[in-house]
This record gives sequence, C-alpha cells and structure tokens, in this order.
Amino acid sequence: MRQKFVIQGRLPGANELMGRRWQASYSKKREAKDIVMWEATAARIRPVKRLARVKIACFEKDRRRDQDNVVSGAAKVIFDALVECGILHDDAQRYVRYIPVPVEIDRDNPRVEVEIDEQD
Repeated sequence: MRQKFVIQGRLPGANELMGRRWQASYSKKREAKDIVMWEATAARIRPVKRLARVKIACFEKDRRRDQDNVVSGAAKVIFDALVECGILHDDAQRYVRYIPVPVEIDRDNPRVEVEIDEQD
C-alpha cells in the first residue's frame, strides 16, 4: 500500500539541528516534527505494520544549502515524527528502507514530499 503526503515549505537542515545552543536546536526540531505530524495526520496516513520503503524528495527554493544538509535534516525530522505519531514502529533499518532522492529546485513551491510504501 502506497501512501503519500506533502510538507509545504522547508524543514531545518542537519546543521540547524546540531547548533551550538541545544535549546534553539531542540525547539526547531520540535516545531518541524509538529508540522510533519500535522501533515501526516491531515493526509490520513495509516500505521505501517511491515517493512516500509520511505522516499523523501526535497524541493528547495534555491541552491544555498548543501544537498546532504537538506536531505539528512529532513530525514531525521520526518522519521522521528512518524515514529512519535505511531505511523512507523521504529526508524531502524529492520523496519525502514530509506530511498534518498536528489534535491530539486522549485522557486515557487518549496516543499518536501514523503512517500511510504508498505512491503509484503
């Protein structure tokens, strides 16, 4: 079963999540996780009971941030949020196969698209 949802805007990058001041980093991650959980709930994403293949596609408004920074930050926030709201059992490799996608540019509509495909 394939499920998909879209997060409008940009998520914090890995550098922002590992800042010097832990309080600021924590609040950025908490805010981003809340947005992901809201979008997943609004899209009525159902819990995954078996192995899940998760594809995360980031569409940035410009090329200012490094690709690895964008993708790893988004993946960390998304996986933690999906586990916290009960969609994924855990984000360990035995439960999730992560499919990274190169960062694309969309100046008019920056977003993150998440596709969850439950395997048989």
